[in-house]
Amino acid sequence: MKEYKSTNIRNVAVIGHGNTGKTSLLEACLFNSGFTKRLGRVDDGTGVLDYDEEEEKRQMTIGCSLAVSEWKDYKLNFIDTPGYPDFIGEVKGAMTAADSALIIISATAGIEVETEKAWKLSEELSLPRAFFINKMDREHADFDSVVEELRVRFGNGVVPVQIPIGKEAAFQGVVNLLALHMKIVTHDEDSLTAEIPEYIQGEVEEARQKLIEAVAEFNNELLEKYIEGAEITEVEVAAAMIEGIQAGKIFPVFCGSALQNIGVKQLMNGVVEYLPSPYFKVSIGVDPASGDLLERKTEDPFSAQIFKTVVDPFVGRLSYLRILSGTMKGDTSYQLANGDGSERIGSIFTMQGKKQSSVNFAYAGDIVVTAKLQAAKTGDTLCDKSAPICYEKISYPEPMLAMAVSSVKKGEEDKVFGSIMKQQDEDPTILLKKNKETRETVLYGIGEVHLEILGDKLERKFGVKMKLDAPRIAYRETIRKTVRVEGKHKKQSGGHGQYGHVWLEIGPQKAGEGNVFTESIFGGSVPRQYIPAVEKGTEETLAAGVLAGYPVVDVRVNLYDGSYHTVDSSEAAFKTATAIAIRKGVMQADPQLLEPIDEISVITPEYYMGDVMGRLNGKRAKILGVESNEKDMSEIKALIPEAELFKYATELRSQTQGRGSYALKFSHYEVLPEKLAEKVIESSKE
Repeated sequence: MKEYKSTNIRNVAVIGHGNTGKTSLLEACLFNSGFTKRLGRVDDGTGVLDYDEEEEKRQMTIGCSLAVSEWKDYKLNFIDTPGYPDFIGEVKGAMTAADSALIIISATAGIEVETEKAWKLSEELSLPRAFFINKMDREHADFDSVVEELRVRFGNGVVPVQIPIGKEAAFQGVVNLLALHMKIVTHDEDSLTAEIPEYIQGEVEEARQKLIEAVAEFNNELLEKYIEGAEITEVEVAAAMIEGIQAGKIFPVFCGSALQNIGVKQLMNGVVEYLPSPYFKVSIGVDPASGDLLERKTEDPFSAQIFKTVVDPFVGRLSYLRILSGTMKGDTSYQLANGDGSERIGSIFTMQGKKQSSVNFAYAGDIVVTAKLQAAKTGDTLCDKSAPICYEKISYPEPMLAMAVSSVKKGEEDKVFGSIMKQQDEDPTILLKKNKETRETVLYGIGEVHLEILGDKLERKFGVKMKLDAPRIAYRETIRKTVRVEGKHKKQSGGHGQYGHVWLEIGPQKAGEGNVFTESIFGGSVPRQYIPAVEKGTEETLAAGVLAGYPVVDVRVNLYDGSYHTVDSSEAAFKTATAIAIRKGVMQADPQLLEPIDEISVITPEYYMGDVMGRLNGKRAKILGVESNEKDMSEIKALIPEAELFKYATELRSQTQGRGSYALKFSHYEVLPEKLAEKVIESSKE
């Protein structure tokens, strides 16, 4: 594959709801550009983009992949992304590498959940957007109603640049509203360009008028011409539209059928003509040494950011890079701005699915892949040593589903945890944490399918099987009254015996003050050398728990009396006597269980707000307030027991048709209701 200058590159993230035909569309693009000799289909496994075993098995895109098409002296770096919500991290990574977003919509389904999320993500990243209404050949396909739905939801800047010829099974081509000609797919030729027949001229003229009105609304010169009734040329409309797309005010709508390869070539032409080139992009980073803000233009010294990593036990690590400035060459060392040292780049290549095409060098704006980087991870910056810069790390959504993870086979825990950590390089939305209080290792993911597929990958790649269970809740124990207790440990076994004797006063502290040990020994009833042993015994016994095996907190312990034996007393004996006293005292001091309470912030469409609040109330939540977050969305803030949150991510998604999300942070501990406490205590005995 030849090298392309920045002006002749287009980087497009292809995003949208699952099953809208994103991958099929890019298979058609690869076919049209001559990369494949036959049109690949996802359903029968003949495509080149969904090459992962899990993708082939489930017939769905799981990870983003490159579909590079050479088209009319331009390089189109299409990035295919998953449409299933569990893999939103892949979408986010792809969009940070792109200069524009192409949102795919099914002509039969219209706007769906992930359509809205795709739009919102694009908006947050200030990416120019275009739409492709796919499946125009399907039964119940309705171009006009989908366009109207888009305009209602996303504004009057949504404007068709094409209209379909024919409907459903009779769909045969598209009319270009700017050039005012139509392209029809025929049986004996790829496509036929023809004049617009009289029977649709009225419809075409009306659609073109809407296009000009929409463009003129965002361009003062055209608006004046339009008001005066002066002629507006195709070149003027096209130039104004490019300007409007770049400014995020105009969102062109294309249409076609990916499976029939109708309208796809016209889309590729539209990508070249209307979507932005990376040439004018200015990237903002910081100086790694001083922290000062820096700018990088395409002609400045080399810098690039890794936006995706693929970990393969046989091939090694593949790192996908977006070059933000300068020129990248193979067999060169570059500085790793996020850490110490440098990385040696071997060969660089571009990809169509898993097929690699080598290049000697690549210009700013291009997307390339390299193998076997040693330390660089997703989000890291590589740069010229003479001009260091560090770009902001990619921000990924917080994983919401927590599961306790262990190994199916005893003794293979380290292998399982090590394999998961390797997969974290590939998927930053996976999080592995050790919970010190429950002594469990907890795995966090976006959803159940996400973790299920992770398990399949671990088994296939590393030969290990993980087991997932509900995580234990980090309950705590405390007391409500003050008691005085005796602990005595006396044992004779021939020779030296064991003797330790203490009197302790045990009482409650204010919540959050922690445990405190003091001593008020008078007259040497317990020698000074044994007091540290009493303190150690107190600490260990409280940490191990008394009521149900959870740490005892906010307790004050004072050693005020005791006795010793000149021969048989020892540190071990006093530790044992202390443990006896602590256990006895806690049980006498009106003990109770405390449960962790989290502050939850739930974002939900207003339509589902009543159902969501009702379910939260059913989970013992205390609603703190509700406020409007954005158009049609509300934010519910509440305090909720952590024990009620198991699989809430799945529940909320189901309840809100995938539109809801939530964020958590720990708030405080509260007393666990008595009936629930009894169940926890009973469970701990088992």
